[in-house]
Amino acid sequence: MKPLLTALFVLATAASLAACAGRDRDRELAYVARPVETLYNDAFVQMERRRYDRAAALFDEVERQHPFSEWARRSILMAAFANYQANRYELAIAGSQRFIALHPGSPSAAYAYYLIAISHYEQIYDVGRDQSTTQRAFEALEQVVQRYPDSAYARDARLKMDMTRDHLAGKDMDVGRWYLRNGYQLAAILRFQNVIDNYDTTSHIPEALHRLVEAYVAMGVNQEARQAAAVLGHNFPGSPWYQDSYDLLTSRGIDTPGQELEERDPSLLRRAITRIFG
Repeated sequence: MKPLLTALFVLATAASLAACAGRDRDRELAYVARPVETLYNDAFVQMERRRYDRAAALFDEVERQHPFSEWARRSILMAAFANYQANRYELAIAGSQRFIALHPGSPSAAYAYYLIAISHYEQIYDVGRDQSTTQRAFEALEQVVQRYPDSAYARDARLKMDMTRDHLAGKDMDVGRWYLRNGYQLAAILRFQNVIDNYDTTSHIPEALHRLVEAYVAMGVNQEARQAAAVLGHNFPGSPWYQDSYDLLTSRGIDTPGQELEERDPSLLRRAITRIFG
């Protein structure tokens, strides 16, 4: 069971009664009028047994039979959570959005926003594929942080935003490397500069600076190459990427931008940093 189950169980009322015999979630339950507590408890039992499809169907049934009850309000979010547990992410997102639309002032709205975000987050693909899902995950996580900055959900969302940001930067790096390998230096520079401008807290910055050096050297723009290497050496002096930049420049007979640049005229380094980092 995913760890988020513990967080949502706080919303549920305890009570576990007899288990329900089941059908698949995709087949609509026959309408059999039952007390709301019985329906809800049966759904809860199915959750505990990790029969998430069945649980989601029963939580939906709570709302269908008792639409104006407090149990119905709880069941909307519980059904969304059951779908999340079953990896039915689109249903989880839709259910959470519906809960927010119907109950925007509920204390449980924070969890609904978080459930949307985590459902997007768990669908993130590797950097070799389209990253639109990653962008949606980032935006949904940002919503959690902005709306509920002091909540436990926001703390976790901030961590996941950092990982998501790193993933988005990784995609730009992957595309930039492809451009560089295939001789499209200007396109590569735009990608690497985007990483520096928009993802400057990620682990990709040293490599992005080095790839700028490579691209500028390939274009014969030596001054820009030295500036990028100077920024790399100033901010990441022990990085193997700086050593690669140093080796590349010396192999091409280009003066290296080591400490002497800062010693000769500190404003040169400051201008280089401003130029590259904005």
